[in-house]
Amino acid sequence: MKIVISGFYGLGNTGDEAILDAMIDNLRDSLDEPDITVFSLSPEQTASKHNVKSIYRGWRHDLWGKIKALLKADLLLSGGGGLLQDTTPTRIIGGPLPYYLLIVFLAKLCGTKVMFFSQGIGPVKTPYGKRLMKIFGNMADFITVRDAHSKDSLKKLGVKRPDSVVTSDIVFAYQGHEDTVAYDSLGLSGDEHLVGVSVRPWFEEKSYQREMAKLLDRLVEEKGVTPVFVPMEGEHDAEVSRRVVKQMNFGDRALVLGTDYSPNQYLQFIRECDMVIGMRLHSLIFAVLAGVPFVGVSYDKKVESLAKRVEMWDYSCKLEQFSADEMYESVAEVYDERDRLREVVERKRVKLRRKALENIELMKDRFV
Repeated sequence: MKIVISGFYGLGNTGDEAILDAMIDNLRDSLDEPDITVFSLSPEQTASKHNVKSIYRGWRHDLWGKIKALLKADLLLSGGGGLLQDTTPTRIIGGPLPYYLLIVFLAKLCGTKVMFFSQGIGPVKTPYGKRLMKIFGNMADFITVRDAHSKDSLKKLGVKRPDSVVTSDIVFAYQGHEDTVAYDSLGLSGDEHLVGVSVRPWFEEKSYQREMAKLLDRLVEEKGVTPVFVPMEGEHDAEVSRRVVKQMNFGDRALVLGTDYSPNQYLQFIRECDMVIGMRLHSLIFAVLAGVPFVGVSYDKKVESLAKRVEMWDYSCKLEQFSADEMYESVAEVYDERDRLREVVERKRVKLRRKALENIELMKDRFV
């Protein structure tokens, strides 16, 4: 079977690279020698890492290569991840939403079946974005979404023709393996109580950085923890992490991981943490995979949806409500009750892995 995968690949985002890892590994486990091509911003790197064919994803280079790949393909998998949104500025063909939907349109022109795979939908707020979704979203042959909010969003956007099924993020089926490189890089004694921290840039909003610094200071002072920042999107996240550390009174007790580790290496590091405080969705998904309780800081509905799904929303909050004074008691409770909450997270992990694998089974049922 010839499959083309379109997504946010080759750009150094740990969550999206984990999505690609999980997709390729599970496709190979489930299909007889699938012929896989990935549209990537770093095609040589993607091809080498995954032993797949890879074509430059942008419109300005190798358009004919993308057309040829789609003409030969049996199926385009668009996803997973939060591709279909217009939070990022959208122009006529610029921005993620027009790009991914035009890839879908190109596939249909080539006679190729299309599946939105483990997608997170929205937010789509602009009139132009809503129109694009209604026109091109209905061209898909089948859709799986990673949460109920995404299914509701499709309905509100008028995407009704293809069947859609709620599964879970394909990263819940990630096939990790032991690797201590990230942990070893910190030169720890092994006696530390590690709290993983994931922050990200969010437009011009910076007040949360000051509040995170205050929250971590209090945790260091009262619980004796060692905060370790996990930059899920390379230097973008590392820069914000360093800004938070500079605002801490106990910044000398905080650490920032390097930016060049693989998704698996970040995941294996999170396994060593007592808890995670995270903005990035996939930092929290990694926490679930590792059986580690978390506090989510939701800048997007997808973070809230996950926290609710694993019974951690009562300890979490929306970004605009995040303050050290308001959140400390919740964070301290998760830390103090971490052994009990690990059991809760582990039960949810098992269920979410099963739902993640449904993405593959449903694809096989309809297209193989």
